[in-house]
Amino acid sequence: MAEKKAPLTRSQMMARVRSADTKPELVLRKALHAIGYRFRLHVRSLPGCPDIVMRKHKCAIFVNGCFWHGHADCKHFRIPKTRPEFWSAKIEANRERDTRAIEALLGYGWRVLVVWECATRSFQVDNLISIIAAWLQGIETNAELSSDGLSTNRRTRSGISSGEQETRR
Repeated sequence: MAEKKAPLTRSQMMARVRSADTKPELVLRKALHAIGYRFRLHVRSLPGCPDIVMRKHKCAIFVNGCFWHGHADCKHFRIPKTRPEFWSAKIEANRERDTRAIEALLGYGWRVLVVWECATRSFQVDNLISIIAAWLQGIETNAELSSDGLSTNRRTRSGISSGEQETRR
């Protein structure tokens, strides 16, 4: 008879969470490569170590998990009931780090696209890639792609971005 394995501890479970090569990231990379885009992965010399870097387009793409990066108003994001103070602080720190990285990249003249995990679940891959390809060919410097569609973020004088929704499906 086979022995039962002991359940994983909390630290063992957290150790299994990937920060690179996640499923949403792999889906996006495979599709971008298939239509001819070439890129570098996780360039550490850039602020925030973007998931996908296209030097030719001077574009950095972050593929964010809705939970880990605190995607507001998303069905995939909810603060856990266990230790909510810890999780709120952790997710808020992630949000602040993301904001600093994006602002630094924009300051260096890079274009930044944040693709949320929910977008990779909501859109068919062909639609997802056509939205991203259209953004790459456009002039917007900063945008987010979620299950609601593409939201362009224009920086204001105060540094706070105001979002304009462009829903494409």
